[in-house]
Amino acid sequence: MAEEQTQIRLIEGALQQAALDIAGSHLRDLVFQPGRDALCFGLEDMQVDCTRQPITNDILAMLLELAEAKSLRQSIDDMFSAAPINLTENRPVLHHLMRTPQQQKTQAFQKLSNFAEKVRVEKVVKSVVNLGVGGSDLGPAMVTQALAGFHDGPAVHYVGNIDPCALFDILQICDPASTLFIVTSKTFTTVETLANAALARRWLDQNGINHGDAMVAVTAVPDRAVEWGIDDAHIFTLDDGVGGRYSLWSAVGLAAMIAIGKDDFLALLDGAHKMDIHFKTAPFDQNIPVVMGLLRVWHRSYLGRMAYGLMPYDQRLLRLPAWAQQLEMESNGKRVDRHGNLLSVPAGPLIWGEPGTNGQHSFFQWLHQSVDIVPIDILVALRPTNLPDDAAWQDSHKMLAVNAVAQAEALALGLRNTAQPHRHVPGNRPCVMISWDATTPYALGRLLALYEHITVTSGFLWNVNSFDQWGVELGKKMATEMTAKTNNGSDLTGYSPAARAFLDRLNYR
Repeated sequence: MAEEQTQIRLIEGALQQAALDIAGSHLRDLVFQPGRDALCFGLEDMQVDCTRQPITNDILAMLLELAEAKSLRQSIDDMFSAAPINLTENRPVLHHLMRTPQQQKTQAFQKLSNFAEKVRVEKVVKSVVNLGVGGSDLGPAMVTQALAGFHDGPAVHYVGNIDPCALFDILQICDPASTLFIVTSKTFTTVETLANAALARRWLDQNGINHGDAMVAVTAVPDRAVEWGIDDAHIFTLDDGVGGRYSLWSAVGLAAMIAIGKDDFLALLDGAHKMDIHFKTAPFDQNIPVVMGLLRVWHRSYLGRMAYGLMPYDQRLLRLPAWAQQLEMESNGKRVDRHGNLLSVPAGPLIWGEPGTNGQHSFFQWLHQSVDIVPIDILVALRPTNLPDDAAWQDSHKMLAVNAVAQAEALALGLRNTAQPHRHVPGNRPCVMISWDATTPYALGRLLALYEHITVTSGFLWNVNSFDQWGVELGKKMATEMTAKTNNGSDLTGYSPAARAFLDRLNYR
């Protein structure tokens, strides 16, 4: 063990020196170096271009050496073998099993898909409202929007916020007689979700609708759903080892399945499974999630870049950055390692983003000319999906794709203009450009699994537990306590004067 730690320290020292050395290089020189195409990686029609990154083949080799020294292969194998790698909760990590062909044959999946097809075929339900928050909302909502061109089922809405306006505004466009509510909560104790579910139940009852017929549940604790009032036949389960932010592949994706249908949902799963196989079996030097995970570590731990942007040049991928934000920041936003020791370097960057070309007219000015350097991923399909086969529509998409590559070039190369400093664009701003043929369900599944594995890879390398989220619990606990105390007039001693003043104003408004 001491020998392994010594080796890791030597590699980390070499990488720190490499980070200092690369600071003297500019991407406008690096991108034209011979052999740069070795930094392009492919899987089927997906191409991942890392040539505009502040790395050399030697740096990549050192990062790969770090992965070997930190036993990344063993960590990956442990995850796929269902070892209890979520140490703080003593659980395995099972989301990858949700997209295997074997899972599709299980009784649980058959019950789920049969229900989804029944809703689609009978056409009694005109509106589906998914009530969930966090992983029970962001994933399926993102998928439903991303695959809008494949949406041929009833209208699907997502309500996550406890703000009653969120639910109220959706109910204004729904008919109580033809609305199905999906109450999605892994523990079936999520305060926001149950509060919205109670309002939805009240709305149904007030309109003379039997809520037992109009509400179903997705949970890992079916007994709680039954106790709340959901019929057992209307409960769809997921395994305790499927974390919320990794759960869109499970019964949590029911609303999306109703929207696009079983076959397209299966294609989504198949695309993700293809990436799983690649991640599990490909040599590290050609393994796309591993290479991108190493780049994530390179930027955060060695180049000191706190943020990372995702810029999909696809309006239907509008919610991808929000989904990836929870995925990375809830997974790797940690201050201690898997064994409770304080980290010596930060883990987990801030994730943010917006679709192009909108972002170009918003914050790309900051990306191009700010003092800060923030790496980004630019994502674009080569052709549109489910648009008219008409030259005008096709040319419009081509303009979108050209904008994507033009931004990648402009960020990297910049434009010298020392005579007019306000026009000087320094360049040397890194990006990874990810492209694929078209955003089909299969391609989307493959892309989303890629980002899951990037998060997992970097988490393994930082030695953090990417599968728990204890940091979110304190605020929720305080909110529950404050609600109880303000409702019954209890003493608010222990809260700050500012908090007590606010609660007093709220209680006596």
